[in-house]
Amino acid sequence: MAERERRSVALEVRSKGRRLEGYAALFDVEARIGPIREKIAPGAFAASLASGADILALADHDPARVLARTRSGSLRLSEDSRGLAFDLAIPETQAGRDILALAERSDLGGMSFGFQVPAGGEEWVGELRTIRAAELFEISVVSAWPAYEGTTITARSRQIALPPRLALASRYLEILGA
Repeated sequence: MAERERRSVALEVRSKGRRLEGYAALFDVEARIGPIREKIAPGAFAASLASGADILALADHDPARVLARTRSGSLRLSEDSRGLAFDLAIPETQAGRDILALAERSDLGGMSFGFQVPAGGEEWVGELRTIRAAELFEISVVSAWPAYEGTTITARSRQIALPPRLALASRYLEILGA
């Protein structure tokens, strides 16, 4: 069985009433994950999205803090030329209220996604790993640091640049498996 992996990115997340929308992953953006570089190829999530699998939206990868899911229609996912787009309805739960409050203040760290790479779904050229196919099982709104340096997160159209120190801390935690 393929190993489950998680990647975090600080991207454009916008709050629109009780909805969040943005991108959980960007295509062709290199990230340093420990000693390797990694990028996601356009179309990497297409088969997973077409499969009809129930994909969850979580708070900080915590399965006890479900925010939305594709099965109920409260989470919508799609690929476009930029990446994996999402639109989720925030529930009237404590986790939902917390996420919404942090989004409105631009205090969220970004988005993350949990996936497995099926056999033949990756390509290596030296230390560059290109993910060509990914079985997506969840996206998460994360409170802390993204793995992809130099990206931004927005809520209500305000942008905050992520300090390089936080991006470095995120990569360190990713290496440790935290």
